[in-house]
Amino acid sequence: MSFSEKILAWYHSNKRELPWRSTRDPYKIWLSEIILQQTRVVQGMPYYHRFLEAFPCVRDLANAPEEQVLKLWQGLGYYSRARNLHATAKMVVEDFDGNFPTTYNGLKSLKGVGDYTASAIASICFDVPEPVVDGNVYRVLSRYFGVELPINSTEGIKYFKELAREVMETKNVRDYNQGIMEFGAIQCAPKKPYCLLCPLQESCVALKENKVDVLPVKLNKTKIKERHFNYLVFLDEDENTLMEQRKGRGIWQNLYQFPLLESEKELQANEMKKKLTIKNDLPETKSFSLYNTEPITHKLSHQHLHTKFWILKTDGLLANGISWQKITAFPVPVLIADFIEKFKI
Repeated sequence: MSFSEKILAWYHSNKRELPWRSTRDPYKIWLSEIILQQTRVVQGMPYYHRFLEAFPCVRDLANAPEEQVLKLWQGLGYYSRARNLHATAKMVVEDFDGNFPTTYNGLKSLKGVGDYTASAIASICFDVPEPVVDGNVYRVLSRYFGVELPINSTEGIKYFKELAREVMETKNVRDYNQGIMEFGAIQCAPKKPYCLLCPLQESCVALKENKVDVLPVKLNKTKIKERHFNYLVFLDEDENTLMEQRKGRGIWQNLYQFPLLESEKELQANEMKKKLTIKNDLPETKSFSLYNTEPITHKLSHQHLHTKFWILKTDGLLANGISWQKITAFPVPVLIADFIEKFKI
């Protein structure tokens, strides 16, 4: 049996029953692929069902307000995916009359749809012989063929795409593409792969050369930025607070948060008091206290946020105050959602 035949045979015996596997609807396949980017299946599954319940078709998603989309996405992270999801839905409705393109190039023209997603939709929905290359596929191909090119280098990306095309099963590309991704997720897992029971073990270069733990190779390009966030949680006598929307191109674009003071280092109570005195655009407070004495460290892919929540009680009522009972309706980063859930007024 060839490489692709073994992958197909394994898939037909071991595939998980997942809801998007029983459809060729490009809307549902696209939705699942976007949700599962950088997200495990067990975490993404509830979101998939939630989105389909709220938006049964692409037109429903296109017509939804952005805040509703962001709120449904809350907790998945990488919120640019949610904004691109919404923008793509509008593009499909406005430019393609609600129908997804049926070609790889047509799909790749959509906002937020790159090589992998276009390949997945084209092959799974329309039987287009286009190989998928995601993290799971990189791992399988790198280990089986003993490829030590970094998977995130320009040369590596091009090489693995060509290799994937060369070994692809074109007669049943729908199952083959899903099969090799599933194989990487379950059999050829990142840690503790099941090599002893692997149908590819006889020809696997990494297994023969004892390189399973070192392949695939990835260049470490990420430099972590350390940031210090101080959220100002204002509370007036009617239990109103203040929220603001994040703008610009930084993290959490268009999500809501408490007023934020970012500092170069961790602030102590006396330092915060000075900053509150200097910033005359903030409401006057009669008292303030620190919710968490140790900063909560929230780790993102390129930055670590060391966060403190300061509770500031005001004398009068807050102008533009929002009832504490209503702030759960706002789309917020999971860091703030956790605080709102735990904080007792």
